[in-house]
Amino acid sequence: MRNALRACARPEPWRRGPVLTALALLLGLVLLLHATITDHAGLGSLVENVLPWLGLFVPLLLGVACLRRSLAAVTALLLPAVVWTALFGGLLHDKSHPGGDLTVATHNVGAANPDPTATAHTLAASGAGLLALEELTPRAVPLYERTLAPTYPYHAVLGTVGLWSKLPLSATHPIDVMNHGPLAAAKPAAAKLPENRALHTTVTTPDGPLAVYVAHLGSVRLMPRTGFWTASRDIGAAALTKAVTADPTPRVLLLADLNGTWDDRAFAGLSARLDSAQRTAGTGFGFTWPAAFPMARIDQILYRGMEADRSWTLPGTGSDHLPIAATLTW
Repeated sequence: MRNALRACARPEPWRRGPVLTALALLLGLVLLLHATITDHAGLGSLVENVLPWLGLFVPLLLGVACLRRSLAAVTALLLPAVVWTALFGGLLHDKSHPGGDLTVATHNVGAANPDPTATAHTLAASGAGLLALEELTPRAVPLYERTLAPTYPYHAVLGTVGLWSKLPLSATHPIDVMNHGPLAAAKPAAAKLPENRALHTTVTTPDGPLAVYVAHLGSVRLMPRTGFWTASRDIGAAALTKAVTADPTPRVLLLADLNGTWDDRAFAGLSARLDSAQRTAGTGFGFTWPAAFPMARIDQILYRGMEADRSWTLPGTGSDHLPIAATLTW
């Protein structure tokens, strides 16, 4: 112990590794001030979508700092370690509890899914009372309708999204999430997707009406000239925020493939009005994409006027996304 104190008192360990120290401080500042990073070329959005993974640099830098015997770098690493823990530490423990009035599930079934029928059987076995599907194709819709009919007597499909329900549906209509605002003109030709990618419907429950939104926002992509392109996705996020804000229904549910994580600044408006089932009642990060090696949770179950009791990820299907489910209480 005495030798360790003497070593710390020497100036050499504090002078070693200035680059490591700077990197540790930079990592901490990125985690702490990510919301202030410019979104030019989508930089801010890109950083926020990989934000949890930045924590991997803490043990990496710590190992190098120990090899270099740099007390300055080890001390500097306290900043990113504390900030990361404050941001994401709460996700690591199990927040689920028993109870629940309604189980819901959502899944981007994948346009290239080789076996929609098997996917439908897997989803029906989840026990969900409401089942939202995104990225439906005209060829696959009849297969899902036929396979899910015995479990879900009610359903609504508009464009590439649909909702299957054990409870009656009414007042179903599309939500335009593709052509709102001046950013619509900025979409590259290759990114122009079908407009019917979101719907609203009312579910009649024994405890009153439940407003349900099903949405699949526009894709994001890295482009040579524009960087991390998010314009289409951001248009949809703004449209959903507007719809949810104007909805007078006390209980609101959004089942969606947002094509972005909940930390992304594009969803600040939604996060101010809706809660995330994964954040309030899940275990771990609940990554959903890509299914082979999930690295981001871009599929979400969001709610208002209810409480989440449990949130979890379902087994993979033939899609490149994992399905997710949650149990909610009125």
